Amino acid sequence: MTLVSNNENSSSQTLGESHSKKTVADLDDAIQAAKNKLLEQQHDDGHWVYELEADCTIPAEYILMNHFVDEIDDETELKIAQYLRDQQNEDGGWSLYTGGDFDISCAVKSYYALKIVGDAPHEEHMVRARNMILNHGGAARSNVFTRILMALFEQVPWRATPFIPAEVIILPKWFPFHIDKVSYWSRTVMVPLFILCTMKPKAANPRGIDIRELFITPPEDEQHYFKVTTALTRAFLILDHLGRFAEKIVPKFVRRYSIRKCEQWFLDRMNEEYGIGGIFPAMVNAFESLVILGYAKDSPERKLARQAIDSLLTKRGNTMYCQPCVSPVWDTCLAAQSLIESDTESTSSEIEHSLDWLKERQLRDEPGDWRIPRPKLEGGGWAFQYSNYYYPDLDDTSMVAWAMHRTGKEKYSEPIQRAAKWVAGMRSNGGGFGSFEVNNTQYYLNAIPFADHGALLDPPTADVTGRVIALLSLADKEKYSSVIKDAINFLKSDQEEDGSWFGRWGTNYIYGTWSVLTALELAEEDPQQDYIRKAVTYLQDMQNEDGGWGESNDSYYPPKHRRPFESTAYQTAWALLSLLAVGEADTEMVKKGVNFLISNQASDGHWYNDSYTAPGFPRVFYLKYHGYTKYFPLWAMARYRNLLKVKV
Repeated sequence: MTLVSNNENSSSQTLGESHSKKTVADLDDAIQAAKNKLLEQQHDDGHWVYELEADCTIPAEYILMNHFVDEIDDETELKIAQYLRDQQNEDGGWSLYTGGDFDISCAVKSYYALKIVGDAPHEEHMVRARNMILNHGGAARSNVFTRILMALFEQVPWRATPFIPAEVIILPKWFPFHIDKVSYWSRTVMVPLFILCTMKPKAANPRGIDIRELFITPPEDEQHYFKVTTALTRAFLILDHLGRFAEKIVPKFVRRYSIRKCEQWFLDRMNEEYGIGGIFPAMVNAFESLVILGYAKDSPERKLARQAIDSLLTKRGNTMYCQPCVSPVWDTCLAAQSLIESDTESTSSEIEHSLDWLKERQLRDEPGDWRIPRPKLEGGGWAFQYSNYYYPDLDDTSMVAWAMHRTGKEKYSEPIQRAAKWVAGMRSNGGGFGSFEVNNTQYYLNAIPFADHGALLDPPTADVTGRVIALLSLADKEKYSSVIKDAINFLKSDQEEDGSWFGRWGTNYIYGTWSVLTALELAEEDPQQDYIRKAVTYLQDMQNEDGGWGESNDSYYPPKHRRPFESTAYQTAWALLSLLAVGEADTEMVKKGVNFLISNQASDGHWYNDSYTAPGFPRVFYLKYHGYTKYFPLWAMARYRNLLKVKV
């Protein structure tokens, strides 16, 4: 992880030593360079969108999907294969994020994808990969999603997978498991998967490639696929076995009805050319389900499903990878926030252009799963992607409306108020807010065999709750006073022992703490309160000697790794914004942090690093938002300058 300096011969003088004219000029120049570069990357219609990169699981699955349906594109797949080779670790394995430990599921899929495009098992990189997989117990120790893929390719028996028949879709709401009791991402992934796991199709696999060499015991003899960790897990496994037995007596008409019900469910949520849920795993399952259900290759449904997946392909030199989704709304509102902060005299046309683009995408009367628990609530949210109208999220909605409010433009008043009303109506019990769901806290479901990833649910979190507090405080603090009060109480109860807050959607405690402290400032909480000072102490303890802040995704694994990590520009920006929100602008700690950003800015005005900035799902799936090093440092430096009343 390397940050490029734009001035190798810069003075060792820090901002903390002196506010000389040279130092002020450096700050102004850094802000202007970052601002200019950001504006260069704005699209003509006003929005920003940066790459959103995940681990090698996604591009490997893209290749395997092609071979499942026999729609092979050699040119594309060879470029993806090169990307997979480039991402392979020196030890032969693959990790979920830069510097992370070996992940067997990612390695199995990557190995299979490389072999199926033509890499021979005796090649050096394949030998190293195979040895790593075998040393970690073999492919049978992969997670549930990988075992389902292997079952589709006839590499393991179907008993290696959880029992998730199509009949799940018709279970009554009082049943312990119901589709409405899990998160949106779980629903959109699971429902088409019900069809695959019920019909048990065989992959076309036209080249007849297997991966039997990745198993210690022949796959058909493997027995222990599921870990029994608690009594609840054991109970669900018993139900799993009973279900397999009962399946034999399910009337055929019930099965046909259940499959049609699943089919109609995901067809209603296909989201046109943007794909079901706007996320790759759900798109792939839906596409493969359409294929096995008999949809012709030129049918509108199948063509749109394929188009949505292919639109995620991203070229990088002579390689290519597949994004898990796209982030235009999130990138645009954060870019707008940083430009608003750096443009104090007026709202520039570029900022207004971006907010107008966002305004047009506010969701109002569209259908959505959120309406199930809140049928009388008016719409007003924004989705994360270009389109995902069934699933607006509170995080994007709050950040978009917050940016709009800062302009003071009357034309944004109605969208802001509508957003605030919708967000406030999505409150969960206890005062907190989830990202997409209300009261999605059926934690016992994480014990079902399917949920070995532990990411079925969307419970209230500190970072989203903080964002909601920020919006409601700006929109109408008096009107939403009770909601804000309850949300702050939730944050107090959710604070970690060291003073930080957990970051569900960004890495990690630095992100969570930023989300909370910036919200508390807007809620006009006294920054001298003990719980806020405790958070400041946490940030002080986490600062590195170079003045920056950094945190690894290792902090999502128990025992919690809280030690400072190599400094990054975006995490330094989060820490600075946190401290600036609670009155620390004139401290040595902040000045050193700002100096870190200035001294590590690249010559083109941006910052660069190779780290993964956020979890998709903690401990399971991680993301690299390429925009985070573009707009967050600019926001932090401009905020610092504004608080010190330093003018260009």
